[in-house]
Amino acid sequence: MPTPLYDSLKRLAAENPLRFDMPGHHGVLQAAPLGALALDFTETGYTGDLFGPGGDAIEAAEQMWAARFGFDSCLFLTGGSTQGVHTGLALLAGAGGAVALDRGSHRSAYHALALLDLTPHYLLRPWLDQEGVTGPIQPETVEKILARRPEVKTVCITSPTYYGILSDLPVIAQVCHAHGARLMVDGAHGAHLPFLGYEGYRAADVVVMSAHKTLPALGQSALLFANGLTMAELRRMGSLYGSSSPSYLLMAGLDVARDYMEREGTQRYEETVRQVARLRRRFPALGPGKVELDPARLTIQCADGFALAEALRRRNIFPEMADRGHVVFLLTCADGPGRLEMLARALEELGVEGQPPALCPPPPPLPEPAMSPRQALFAPRRTLLLSRSEGQVSAGQIAPYPPGVPVVAPGERLEKKHLVYLKEIGYNRSDTTIEVVYNGTEKGDHDETDHCDCQPR
Repeated sequence: MPTPLYDSLKRLAAENPLRFDMPGHHGVLQAAPLGALALDFTETGYTGDLFGPGGDAIEAAEQMWAARFGFDSCLFLTGGSTQGVHTGLALLAGAGGAVALDRGSHRSAYHALALLDLTPHYLLRPWLDQEGVTGPIQPETVEKILARRPEVKTVCITSPTYYGILSDLPVIAQVCHAHGARLMVDGAHGAHLPFLGYEGYRAADVVVMSAHKTLPALGQSALLFANGLTMAELRRMGSLYGSSSPSYLLMAGLDVARDYMEREGTQRYEETVRQVARLRRRFPALGPGKVELDPARLTIQCADGFALAEALRRRNIFPEMADRGHVVFLLTCADGPGRLEMLARALEELGVEGQPPALCPPPPPLPEPAMSPRQALFAPRRTLLLSRSEGQVSAGQIAPYPPGVPVVAPGERLEKKHLVYLKEIGYNRSDTTIEVVYNGTEKGDHDETDHCDCQPR
């Protein structure tokens, strides 16, 4: 009998591609615990219960993560950082409240707005013209929101961004706490940073990290860290968004990944950081000049990021993502000098050094909200050509890269300036469609060939 998915993955693995995307093991390091099938248990009375009372091996493994990263508690997540973002916002903001939200948040945060019926007050990032990306969240931006909106008691930001840009979390946390608010950080791309000596996350109240993105862990495995919250609180809320049959292989993989990082992975990561610094000097790339960067993230600036990414894939080299002027590589402890020199040779042969980078325009002003995110995401919808959507209310987030910031969020009305911007950066093509809120009287296109909600994770 055919097994199409399994067969396609086997064929791809047999080609031995040079992987610089997620998961962080890159197919090189052992991510699954040895004897994986034999360890694939469910709750038996001997194996423990992720969401049950403490005292078992799961809690012992979680406590070791919490201690290593300097938090009061840690909850294993088998539903990725998405599960953690939903859980964290439920813990801090509850239902029906208000949140100061990083406009560049992952779609899971926008979905949490709908699930919890939260009112967002968006935190905007400065635009870095020469880099063509948004910069860090500024503490004064948080200060202004909290001073103007005293009902906001939860602040949620992303650090690092997809491009590796870090915000000053200790200062932002200080601002939040001075206003009686709590700080949640989507650190999905930062699980490796504490192993490299970064301590910024400790200042936050809740931090979500995807172990599978930058550590040798299996896909979907993630971590929720908290200060000032008990394990009982984390388990109770985590169980609302997680499976009642969590994968023991994913949880065991988290345990093994921490042990590996403490034994040899950190040293390997430090070598990767040194190699990344060399690559940044050799090729046009985002560097730690104006902003603090993830030292292991390589974001190449180029004339056409989409073309460069495709040329690399034809050479069996897989970057994480591309936009109009950048290609992003997730470099981890799986990548030694040999693998990175192969990447450097490919970039050199493709002429990256001589290319003037494409300068991306900043996003237009925010659209006006027409309804709440909850109303928009649960409303009846129809598919419409993006070019014909002026005046419509978006039923989801339109978040192309660049710049990774939703041009239009759920419940916001599309205006001509947003359509012009999307066309300028190459996303508003003749066949691009989006979903808009349906009011029961309109008739429109239903060609779903190309949905423009392309924010990756």
